[in-house]
Amino acid sequence: MLRIGVIGCGAIGAEICKAIDSGKINAELAAVFDRNTEQCGKLVELLTTKPDITTPDELISRADIVIECASAAAVREFGLAVLERGKELMVMSVGALTDPVFLESLRETASANGCRIYVPSGAVTGLDGLKSASVIHIDKVTLCTTKNPKGLEGAPYITENNIDLASFREKTLLFEGSAKEAIRAFPANVNVATSLSLAGIGVEKTQVKVFADPAASRNIHEIEVEGEFGKFTCRIENVPCPGNPRTSFLAALSAIATLKRITEPLQIGT
Repeated sequence: MLRIGVIGCGAIGAEICKAIDSGKINAELAAVFDRNTEQCGKLVELLTTKPDITTPDELISRADIVIECASAAAVREFGLAVLERGKELMVMSVGALTDPVFLESLRETASANGCRIYVPSGAVTGLDGLKSASVIHIDKVTLCTTKNPKGLEGAPYITENNIDLASFREKTLLFEGSAKEAIRAFPANVNVATSLSLAGIGVEKTQVKVFADPAASRNIHEIEVEGEFGKFTCRIENVPCPGNPRTSFLAALSAIATLKRITEPLQIGT
């Protein structure tokens, strides 16, 4: 049975742990870690099978696959260590992969040690089509993200520009630029931009718009892709993840679906 270690016991990590604990995923929750020991302890109390709360080093040694649900900093801190020990790695904070030098080091280390790096679809759909289209030529990939202002609190772009999120009365365009710029401006809000960039034409060419809408009760992502294959559009209206309005519930579900795919014999989709 696949042994899973989870780094980060916040909203996404909690959903993954609960899915393993309930049997939705045919695997063993071997260990968990979070720098917030109180948060980690509260999660373990909710689980029927009590995984050990360990150090990152011990967690890596016990697991067959390590799932990062903490932050881009955690990917940079632990990612290479996981792969160097021949363990699989799942990255949820995909913003860390916008650094091409770091991404290449992860790829080389995984290849050298015979292991894989998994990046779930996150809060969007359409990556299957985008990956298929990228086999030939893609002209344009555009992402429009709309969130309630509360879900944008604390973003560097908001604080650096002294934007009063409480002042908005209607849907307002806050940001327009490349995916690389968007990820730097909203690191906790537009992980989907990184996923789209990795599957498509890169962070420099993928275009992103971020809107604040006080009437929005869901996180909305609209994707448009054009290329030699033709054109497709996707619109996703995500319910925020329980306990964290900055994260879409679908992001946690995509990680669970990826784990199910890894542990099941039938593979569906690109």
